[in-house]
Parts: sequence; C-alpha cells; structure tokens
Amino acid sequence: MLICPQCKFENPKSNKFCQSCGTSLTHKVCPECSAEDVPVNALLCHNCGTECGTVFWAIIAKETIGEVLGVEADEEDVGLEEDEEAISSSSPLSLSSHALGSYLDSQERYQLLDPLPTQTETATITVTGVRVLDCQPYQISPIEAILASQQSDLLTPSVDATGIPHLAKPYIALHSQNQREIPLIHDAWQQGDMQVVIIEDRSNWQPLVDLWQEETTSSLKILHWCYQMTQLWALLEPVNCRQSLLDLSNLRLDEDQTLALQRLYVESSSSLSVSESPEDAEAQTSAIPEEPLTIQALGRVWQALFRQSQRTQFGSVVQMLGDLDVGKIHTIAQLRSRLEEISIELEALGTAATLPPIKENNTTVPTMPQSDEPEDIIISKDDMPTVVLAMQLSSLEDAGRTDVGRQRHHNEDYFGIETKIQKLEFPKSRVLEGHGLYILCDGMGGHAGGEIASELAVNTLRQYFQEHWIANQLPTEDSIREAVYLANEAIYKLNQQDARSGVGRMGTTLVMLLIQDTQAAVAHVGDSRLYRLTRKRGLEQVTVDHEVGQREITRGVEASIAYARPDAYQLTQALGPRDENSINPDVGFFEINEDTLLLLASDGLSDNDLLETHWQTHLEPLLSSGANLEQGVTKLIDLGNQYNGHDNITGILIRAKVRPNLES
Repeated sequence: MLICPQCKFENPKSNKFCQSCGTSLTHKVCPECSAEDVPVNALLCHNCGTECGTVFWAIIAKETIGEVLGVEADEEDVGLEEDEEAISSSSPLSLSSHALGSYLDSQERYQLLDPLPTQTETATITVTGVRVLDCQPYQISPIEAILASQQSDLLTPSVDATGIPHLAKPYIALHSQNQREIPLIHDAWQQGDMQVVIIEDRSNWQPLVDLWQEETTSSLKILHWCYQMTQLWALLEPVNCRQSLLDLSNLRLDEDQTLALQRLYVESSSSLSVSESPEDAEAQTSAIPEEPLTIQALGRVWQALFRQSQRTQFGSVVQMLGDLDVGKIHTIAQLRSRLEEISIELEALGTAATLPPIKENNTTVPTMPQSDEPEDIIISKDDMPTVVLAMQLSSLEDAGRTDVGRQRHHNEDYFGIETKIQKLEFPKSRVLEGHGLYILCDGMGGHAGGEIASELAVNTLRQYFQEHWIANQLPTEDSIREAVYLANEAIYKLNQQDARSGVGRMGTTLVMLLIQDTQAAVAHVGDSRLYRLTRKRGLEQVTVDHEVGQREITRGVEASIAYARPDAYQLTQALGPRDENSINPDVGFFEINEDTLLLLASDGLSDNDLLETHWQTHLEPLLSSGANLEQGVTKLIDLGNQYNGHDNITGILIRAKVRPNLES
C-alpha cells in the first residue's frame, strides 16, 4: 500500500496519483523552492539542491543473536507477545558487499548514503550505523502496519518472535509509551545472523556534550539533564537498554534542548567502557561493565561529561558523584532525591547561571559562584521524587483562519487574535514575555444575525481586555466573567432593540483563550472548543460542550442514551438570546509547563470526532518549531471541508514553546 502524504488514503502500489485527493505518489514538492517535480526517491532537489529526501538511520548487526541480547534463544522476549504472521525479511546481507549508493534490501528501497566500514571479525557482533535514503517513502512498512493496527485497537504492540529482529523489539515495546526521547522505528528485517533496523535519523542532532561545555549553560540545566537521565534509566530498564545512556555520543538534544537518544543499545555481558568520542560510537555496542549494571554507571557518565567538556564540578555535585561511586547511593529514587537537594541548595545560595571552564592546567578548585538573584525551582514530593523546574516562554506563535464551508452561503463564524511579544536580552540571560488573546465565536440567527452576534462578541471582548488586562498578569476569574457578561449584554440589547423573538434572536458560542507567559485561562459558552496537545499527553479536549446530551451525562445518564435524544446537540447556553442570568460561562486556568499546541475550533472543525481521529497527522507535527502554522491551519480547514463541509469551519492554532527558567 502507498499512503498518500496529503490525505493518508491507502492506495495500491501501482498508483501514480492518490485515488482520494489526486496528490502525486511519484513526485513531491521541494520545501525550499516549491519545485513540484522532485522524484520521491531523490535525496536533493534538482532545482535548488536542498536535501528533501526521506532519510533514516540504519542499524546493521551481524553475528549470533543470543550474544547481542545476552540471553538464550528460547528466553522470553522483552514484554512482546507473538503475532500470527511473521514479517518477511530481505535477502541476506554482507557488510563488505555494500558500497555507497547500493541498496540494503532486495526490494531496492533503502539506499546507502554513507559507506559501510570495513567488517572486523569479533567473538560477538559487528554493529554498524549509517544513513539511508528511503526510495519508497509512501509505502508502509510491515513494522508500521503492526504499530498502526495495534494503536488503533489500543493494544500493546505485539510481534512474531521469529519475524522481528531482537534489536528492533525494544523500539516496538517503547512505541506505545509515546516517549519522544526514543527514536521511532520505521522498518526492520532479519535473515540468518543478519539484522537490520531502520529508525528515525538523529545523527545531526546536537550532542549533549557540546552544550554541556558552553559557558552560558547553567548549573541547573545540567542538573535537569542528569534528572532526565534517571527518568530514562527507569524507562529503559524493563527492555534491557539502560546502556543506551552510557555512550556519550548517543546522548543528543532535540530542538528544545531536551535529552534524547540517537539509538538504543541492548545490554549484553561484554566488557566495554564509556565512549568519549563520537568516532567510537558505532565501533562498540555499549558501555556496560562485566558486573551487573548499576546506577554507578550513570555517575561515570556524568564524570566523563564534566571531563570532556572541561566544566567545573561544583561542590555538591562532587560530593554526590563521590557517594555514587563508593555505593552510598543505591537506587534511582535516592539519586533523584540527591538531585532535588542540590537544586534546593542552588536556589537557597543563589547560584550563578553559568559555571566557568576548568583552567588549562586543570588546577581549578570546584567553586559555587554567586549571582544577584536565586534560580527558581519548584519541587514536588510524590511517591516517585521528581524535580520540576519553573518554566519560561521561549516562543509564542499563532495562526487563524475561517471558511464558509461547502454547503453554507454565508459565514457566521468570527475570530480575533491579539498577540504581543516582548524580548528582554542581557549578556547572560534572555526573557520572552508573551501576551495573547484568542477569541472564536460561532454565530446563530441566520444571515445578518449570527454574523453580527459573533463579530460583536469578539469586538466587545477585545475592547474590554484592552482596558482591563493589567500588564504581566492574567485577568482574574471575576474579570473574565465580567467580560463575557458584557459581550452577552451587547448582543442581548441588540435583540431587544430589533424586537427579535424565537429562532430569530441572534446569538453566538464563545471559546476564549488568554495567555500571559506560561499561564493560561480559558472561558467558553456553547459548543466551540479548546483542545490542548503535548507530546507526553497527546490530544486533550479542555472544554466541555454546553449541550443537552452533555448535560444529561453530567446528571448520570449513559452517553449512548443521552445522545439518542433528538435534541441531544441543542445548546444549553449561548451569548445573546437571553440576559446574563441565563448563562454561566466555564472559566478555568492552567499552566503551560511543556511545549504545547492549542487549538480553538468551531463545531464545523470538531464535529464527528474529526480532530480525535486525525490529530496525529494534522496536529502533532505542528509541535515542531519548523512546522508552519499558517499551512497547518489551512490543512485543518481542508480536512474540515472534506468531512464536515455542512457548516462554517474556523480554527485558531497557538504554539507555545517553553524552556527551564534558568536565568531568573
């Protein structure tokens, strides 16, 4: 099957165009120069030379599988059940028989972009990692098909033990946990003693050691990375991949400077040491000692990072590393507690945001430089201790669009966006202050009725907050309610003046989002919605519709019965038809403590579970800083027209990126 890149329709392999939307399945558009005739199997655009091919990272392993895993062949797989059908494998490979530009598989799908190193004979295994070009990027792989089917059924992915390489199974086991730190698996096959695993290419991601050594990197940020390593340690332990954290060149940072892994290393009994140069990365499989793996290995990684980066190990960290080395810290929970204690200490002592590099003679004594202001730390005490750094805004972007739809003759939707960004730059710090007001209204009352109501509501709310929103502070709940009541009153008075009655009375729904830095407030009346998307939690509907069916559910009626009523979708609240005594806007507050995509949507976009069905293709990619929100909202409108064209369609996208507040 060929999956259309535009609408995700499944097409036969012989198709040159998508049967659903007509998109070419043999050519693509260059993202740089917009050339439309770039072959899908081309690495570079023929017009401007931009790399626009689909590139993956291939892990090629040769030798006995039992030695790779450090287990016997009949040992139970890492939490994976057997599937009925095995994945077909490609023809046997030889590491020495593949030159640059040749293919890894007999189907000629994966083309080598890097030369394979010369094979060396060892008693265990040869592991090689190279970049490959996917020459058939729209064809779904067997691994992708399994993951997609299992995800749609809300089941833990399971695969056939004989059809999937052992090196691929940890990726599959971790897939359902939606951990951005773990690279996504794309394909895998096995033939004899040869395994090939195709994963997301992270070879160009910034190495952790590079940023660790920068003078502007704060001590708290380093502690934050250490804490992320303890979290990954716990995540990787069930799948025997903790040694993935022990190769310095395998520790990478994503665009938000969050710790991530380039690939997974499966634990074995080999005696290897911590790699201290990127060149050694693929020459070894791990950094695991002969004795059972313990958290002391993490301490050795941290020491290696300090040593390679020539950073000063400040007092408390020196003590922690020493205690870790001699076995005074036994568990991950104890290690996290020590990191918490150091964070609190830094806050109390007002540690500087930067640490000096070690002098050339390596005689610098560990120091704790002072600054004028303490760094903010918020500590939460749960069963599993965790350090939560105060976050600050790093970027705030938005885009909005409305469309009449395919069956309406006029548009009763209306929206308003007001965003103010102020940047404060200093030699050792940068602060971004964001102030955003986002309003979406879906009018009712017919032509020249609903349109007037929705526009009047938006303008009334905008004017109110221009006069009453105090700088650098979110409005209070009472203030937000007052604004909503004023919008209701403005429409209600117009209805009274025009002597409108019954269905002729104009009104509108409302969903409104207010953002001040990392604090947010939402107010709504009716069935226009606010959605929130993060990488950790996926898509969440923040608001609850004010309609009869939902009202019955809150009263204890089963959903199937509540929405079987003929009036189930009738609104129980709206702005304008009645006075303020008949409305009770929902107002809530939340904090933006991770990268977040927010979407305000009218029912033309949210009907029929459209967003719940398509969020992974149309919303999740927009979390990335490189994704264009204008194009994203346009694709959402197109999606709404395809499935919900019976109504007006409006969407407002807001992308809020955050980072630890290390300079305050």
